[in-house]
Amino acid sequence: MHFPAMTGLLCKRGFCAFLKTVRRHGQPEFRFCCTSVISGKKNVNGVDLFYQRTGQGDHAVLLLPGALGSGQTDFGPQLQSLDKSHFTVVAWDPRGYGRSRPPDRDFPVNFFHRDAKDAVDLMQVLGFRHFSLLGWSDGGITALIAAALNPSLINKMVVWGSNAFVSEEDLRIYDAIRDVSLWSQRMRQPMEEMYGSQYFRHTWESWVDGISQFLKNPRGSICCELLPLIRCPTLIVHGGKDPMVPSFHPQYLLQNIQGSRLHVMPEGKHNLHLRFAPEFNSLVEDFLKD
Repeated sequence: MHFPAMTGLLCKRGFCAFLKTVRRHGQPEFRFCCTSVISGKKNVNGVDLFYQRTGQGDHAVLLLPGALGSGQTDFGPQLQSLDKSHFTVVAWDPRGYGRSRPPDRDFPVNFFHRDAKDAVDLMQVLGFRHFSLLGWSDGGITALIAAALNPSLINKMVVWGSNAFVSEEDLRIYDAIRDVSLWSQRMRQPMEEMYGSQYFRHTWESWVDGISQFLKNPRGSICCELLPLIRCPTLIVHGGKDPMVPSFHPQYLLQNIQGSRLHVMPEGKHNLHLRFAPEFNSLVEDFLKD
């Protein structure tokens, strides 16, 4: 792990640069002193999974990032600003993403279920018997599966930019963004800093192939059949201007998750939790504390 690079990237997200190494349960962890963000790795299902942890609250919350995302790239405003007296916030890097490498990322047909098991098992290894889920984009899909398959463990769930199936319209959207050289520099830069341009390009193309394979399933299902199994209170957030997720996806989740509610942010795009962080954080805190 390259400490200066990691610290510099975190500073861009509003964290301090002073870092020291501590040992916990015989393994190294890295404490960002000014903000009390602790980072480390835990071996889960044969993979060393990287996580960040902050806050001292009784209510544990796991942040689940999007495709190729990490706690660092996807949740800076949440790690920094969610109520640390009420919540203990954990962000993780799924296997093959961020600092949970090796292994390199792959996309077998069960990759969302694999991530869901890894996420739940990581929280158990960290000592959390019950916790809530905040899932963005692919992380929201992972959260849906985790909540459906582990109803006794999940307190509440918030998902945004997420879908339970893949449609022909989705496939057209994915194909249009397959070539990362066509992305703006602002969109590419965090990923290229994290992965290097070659790994980023190859892995993104593999992600497009991986998500597209669900179109072969009946109704294009990723996890449609699991939605009725979700029992935890669920908040679905949608950006009215999200170019990645058509509005029929949050409507489908609302109709198929018992007792769920939908909140639309009219000016929000796919990264609404970053672009409108104070509004989003307040919405989430009110829901989790209710």
